[in-house]
Amino acid sequence: MMISIRTTTIEDVPLILDFIHRLAEYERAKPHEVAATEEDLKRDGFGTDPKFRCLIAEWNNVPAGFALYFYNYSTWLSRPGLYLEDLFVLPERRGKGIGKALLRRLAQIAVGENCYGMRWQVLDWNEPSIKFYESLGATMLKEWETMRLMGPALATLAGEPE
Repeated sequence: MMISIRTTTIEDVPLILDFIHRLAEYERAKPHEVAATEEDLKRDGFGTDPKFRCLIAEWNNVPAGFALYFYNYSTWLSRPGLYLEDLFVLPERRGKGIGKALLRRLAQIAVGENCYGMRWQVLDWNEPSIKFYESLGATMLKEWETMRLMGPALATLAGEPE
């Protein structure tokens, strides 16, 4: 059996959206929580100013998983970083090295782009993924909490005078 990793093209947008929905289901999200559309992904990932990049993993030339990422920046290290937004492998293809192959390719990209490292989030109940990431050398940043501002709170803050 053969694993291959490739960069996505605009023709992959329906597949990317399908993987996003499958990941959301795995993460116990409600169906309406994924608001992304094919048009959104085309605009934001394949337009003149892409906001993300994406890889597809194939098992014997059949799509088996994906990784969606973008770059951030460390002011302390004065270097870019690679932020992994989504990683998903089809349940029937797990345990075959596909997730590791995707992460290896991301690590190669990060090294090639002189990134300080890679970051991502994992749900606290997702023990299989946590153990998998730790087996690759990743460490949990227990001293950091994630903050989020969106929806009405974001609009309210944006409308406030400085």
